[in-house]
Amino acid sequence: MSRLNMTSGLGLTLLVLILSRPAVTFVPIGGGTSTHVSITGTALLQKVTETCRAVAEAAGHEFKPTGSSPGELVQACLGPTATGEVSGVKFHSALQEIYTQNGLVDRNFGNSAPHHFNSEAFLEGRSLITNGMTSIKANIRIENFKAARETLGRVLHTLQDFYSHSNWVELGYTEPYVALLRPDLPLENLADIDTATCSDCATGTCSNPILQNILKEKKLTSGYMGSFSAGKPQGKCSHGGEADLSSTTVPRGGINKDERRSDNLAFHNAAVNAATVASLQLLEDIRLTAGNNDFLRLMGITRSSVVCFVIDNTGSMSDDIDAARNAVYKIIDRKKGTQDEPSEYVLVTFNDPDFGPLFRTTDPDEMKTKISKIKATGGGDLPEMCLSGLQLALTGSPASSHIYVFTDAPAKDIHLKNTIVALIRSTKSTVSFYITKTIGRRRRSVRAASFNDYRELAQASGGQAIQVSKGQLPQATDVILDTSTSALVTVFQRAMDPGKPETFPFMLDESLQNITIYITGTFITFTLTNPAGVNQSNTETTGALAFIQTVGNLRRILLNADKQPGSWKISINCKQPYTIKVTGQSTITFIYDFVESFKGPHPGYAVVSGLPQAGRPATLILSVIGRKGPSSLSVENVGLVVSDTGAESNGTRTDMGNGDILVTVDAVPAGEFVVILKGTDKVSISAFQRQSTTQLSVSKVNIQAMVDKSAEPGGNYSLPFSVMTQGPGGKFTISGRNDKGFPMSYPKSLSLTTGTYANETLIITPPSNTTSGTDVTLTLEAKSSNGVDSNYAVLRLSVVTKITDFVQPVCEVVSVLADDCPQDMSQCTFFEWELSANITDGNGTGIATISLRQGDGTLSHTSLSGPSIQASYNASCCSQIVEFVAIDEVSNVGKCYHSIVRSASHAAFSLSTPLCLCLLVSAWTVNG
Repeated sequence: MSRLNMTSGLGLTLLVLILSRPAVTFVPIGGGTSTHVSITGTALLQKVTETCRAVAEAAGHEFKPTGSSPGELVQACLGPTATGEVSGVKFHSALQEIYTQNGLVDRNFGNSAPHHFNSEAFLEGRSLITNGMTSIKANIRIENFKAARETLGRVLHTLQDFYSHSNWVELGYTEPYVALLRPDLPLENLADIDTATCSDCATGTCSNPILQNILKEKKLTSGYMGSFSAGKPQGKCSHGGEADLSSTTVPRGGINKDERRSDNLAFHNAAVNAATVASLQLLEDIRLTAGNNDFLRLMGITRSSVVCFVIDNTGSMSDDIDAARNAVYKIIDRKKGTQDEPSEYVLVTFNDPDFGPLFRTTDPDEMKTKISKIKATGGGDLPEMCLSGLQLALTGSPASSHIYVFTDAPAKDIHLKNTIVALIRSTKSTVSFYITKTIGRRRRSVRAASFNDYRELAQASGGQAIQVSKGQLPQATDVILDTSTSALVTVFQRAMDPGKPETFPFMLDESLQNITIYITGTFITFTLTNPAGVNQSNTETTGALAFIQTVGNLRRILLNADKQPGSWKISINCKQPYTIKVTGQSTITFIYDFVESFKGPHPGYAVVSGLPQAGRPATLILSVIGRKGPSSLSVENVGLVVSDTGAESNGTRTDMGNGDILVTVDAVPAGEFVVILKGTDKVSISAFQRQSTTQLSVSKVNIQAMVDKSAEPGGNYSLPFSVMTQGPGGKFTISGRNDKGFPMSYPKSLSLTTGTYANETLIITPPSNTTSGTDVTLTLEAKSSNGVDSNYAVLRLSVVTKITDFVQPVCEVVSVLADDCPQDMSQCTFFEWELSANITDGNGTGIATISLRQGDGTLSHTSLSGPSIQASYNASCCSQIVEFVAIDEVSNVGKCYHSIVRSASHAAFSLSTPLCLCLLVSAWTVNG
């Protein structure tokens, strides 16, 4: 199941498409729709639904989505008590990240037998799964959810391929192979290298070429994949297909079940079913380890955007720190209990020479306490480590965060500017700077050149560079209240440098609320006009159309609540550089990624890391999210718009259904550009437009690098990378950075020949005391000697301590006292039952937590430090089932279950029992 195509269900987004033939087609492969995306999506949505229902029931309300869109699912999951709109875009984006990494296994590791369980590489394939699971759990433990999602996508691909590429279902097995998730269990009955496994299939499409003795003896084998040679061990099965050269060597044919065909229909469906249940088991193991709330955070199910503050805490910053502190207090106090309540707060301080550490919390009161303790001390006339602090914020915050930087000094570490731009583009986060002017001789003001650096970084992200006096700063922080919202969208934005008089038209639709226009610049006059022709100039603070606030170089224009949908315009007269941005709240939005094609055994498209390639059409996958799902929108145009001139390059659209659109732009504009989307909202029958915020450009340089495993503390990790240019060859400078300051070695320059990749290796050495689960963000940049062209790659590497304890805790029920429970359940309220159990971890690392998963009673236990832990549970006879979960110090998970239903005493089982034994195939469905 290595070829990917689209599936339906709750607005799922396709990121990796297939090239099933030399001509690109977008039809179900082989007439079926069961692929990695559909299998992964089915499992993820079922597990998310189960988790949301459990969280809702624990909170005392019903989980009842009003529809099938991501926003409606998230709204129901977060609960009905919070007021305001909620967007499903983060959930949508989290699923994309998992699908993307799942598909990249075919590009980055297409010829690796362990990644696909080809060529009987069973032990190696299982190691990829179990080591990946260790990394995922370590990442979640310290809230590195993005790194966990990326590893999850790769692990699911390998796990699912086992059922398609081996003979597991041909052997008659219908349940998953639990030993793939349990390294403490042996992989049994493997066919050895000298054992023939297949008969010859001259046609290449035999229904079951596995030898009868292999089937009778239940020997496990998988097909050999010959990407470069037709050779294979004598008598062995081949994978099969056009890309497998070994399939022409006797025994010919293949046993893969990637596609649904008439000759393998039953086996294909059985493989899909087993792969789906196996994916559910893996996800359940993660959920048990993480807990319901962190599992939902892993899936991107949160209320609002993450709000991050990066604050200069040197001596002259007292007023600024007070303003930032008050802004945090306002956000917490005004948005608590609403859908706009931030899902997470992040704080980074900096001065010189220090910056960090990064502080992160979901508790607003904890954030209040932390920011209240910031004191302005020290300082002098030297610039500060502003960009180092910002780098830490960009790598430590989730994607699409809003980051606010407070400083009155230039950046000492301006050499990080290109790295910051790369991180902004990679994360799609928005960065705004609050730059204050000092009075007297305490400290120098930010020089014009330094302000331009901040302004360029803000523009690259779609943020603002706001320059005010210290006394004006409290008024300027209203922008933070505007943008810390669940459903913020950008309608229109432009950056003019040099400035000139211009009229900017933009479309407002009926769904938009709290519409705000921001203009930054000096010596600006403007006139705003609504669809009816009513005007308001900048001199009218409170007028017919809006309330206008002027603070420093910022104009904040808050439109009246009775705004008219339709075509608006604003005419600006200014000869200095300026920016304009129109935002609002709406659940109508889109997400996108630029993609590039790749070849190999399973060709397809992969998300571009870095800038799209110059000199060729740009291809992007765009997913549209409407108020009632993608069917509630009609998309009429997708294109690229130049940030300063407004020139548009429209794309050719291929509607993939389900809100997914493949867009090809033949004439990619020069300079910085953003993505623009125009269409009609069918709910209100009004035209809408949306723009992306992050500015992009094209490059003739290409960098490819891949992370295939985690690093170990104290060890050297080798990262191969390749650089190529389609422009003039010559010497290119290589720059590598990581956000943790770990030692790295790599060549500082490469000599490139046009059109040819140069291969090199970067070595990074995490210190031996690095916390397991630490997420390291690596940025690689290649720049031509004349500085005209450059590109970058941003990668995430997890540092995980090697695990040797794979044994799950064991539970033994000692006694159950339930004889008093009545047969007549109407009387159950007046009676109770009790259970006692022993929980042990053998020679493992010890039990870390014990928690109640099912049951309305009370669970208590003795100290976790002992070799044997006594657990006691008592509950009303009305609550007849108990299940509690034990997790050891390295996140091995086990469950203890008991039921007194109908007086049928269910024996307690060891926590080493395979997970999800209670799953029924009828409880979920698989397309195809």
